[in-house]
Amino acid sequence: MNYSRSKGIGMTLFVVLLLTPIYWLLNMSFKTNREILGGLTFWPQNFTLDNYAVIFTDSSWYSGYINSMIYVSMNMTITLLVALPAAYAFSRYKFVGDKHLFFWLLSNRMAPPAVFLLPFFQLYSSVGLFDTHIAVALAHCLFNVPLAVWILEGFMSGVPREYDEMAYIDGYSFPKFFIKIFLPMIRSGIGVAAFFAFMFSWVELLLARTLTSVDAQPIAAIMTRTVGASGVDWGVLAAAGVLTIVPGVLVVWFVRNHIAKGFALGRV
Repeated sequence: MNYSRSKGIGMTLFVVLLLTPIYWLLNMSFKTNREILGGLTFWPQNFTLDNYAVIFTDSSWYSGYINSMIYVSMNMTITLLVALPAAYAFSRYKFVGDKHLFFWLLSNRMAPPAVFLLPFFQLYSSVGLFDTHIAVALAHCLFNVPLAVWILEGFMSGVPREYDEMAYIDGYSFPKFFIKIFLPMIRSGIGVAAFFAFMFSWVELLLARTLTSVDAQPIAAIMTRTVGASGVDWGVLAAAGVLTIVPGVLVVWFVRNHIAKGFALGRV
């Protein structure tokens, strides 16, 4: 009984500590700058929606969210289109250097983004891709594709090869078998791979900020440039932070079962 009570208290403290920063961010988003800087208050004394109004009426703010969603969606699509056939090849075929190639792909994910910053900047400036959505999407693929291949290969290896052979005997072409039979069997793996691709691309700042300037600038970069002549607009910054969390929460909600299965299979 004491163990159960201690466990409950520990979980309660953990949840409180986890939610405190989120609550404080939400609390700040409904305050004026004067109240935020005036002292410690646990809830807004003068409740206001002006901070959110600034974001939804100022094009420099809401365009940042649109830009982020565009290149994140592009990145997820490209990552899955490349990773799915690559993972299938690693899970079904043996070829010279396959293990070395698999390790090399994963080692790219281990490198910090700053290592590739200068090459990407010079390359995109030379070919006219600087400050475009596809530039950020392709840069993020360097890190997301290896991780997606690694995740998907684990799920695909769990599917018996007999399914492939029976499909060929029944007259299925490879594209038809891959799309109609094989992909539905690994939909949990696809959900997990898409989730991690989304999360990395959504929160990554260094590449997104350096490879864009005006037209494709993401919300994360805009949030770092809120200092003006009057100082930092903390209320607007807090409101932007709250709205930045919302897409991640929605994605986690929709793929929560796939993530749980990925952990259960030991590949995540």
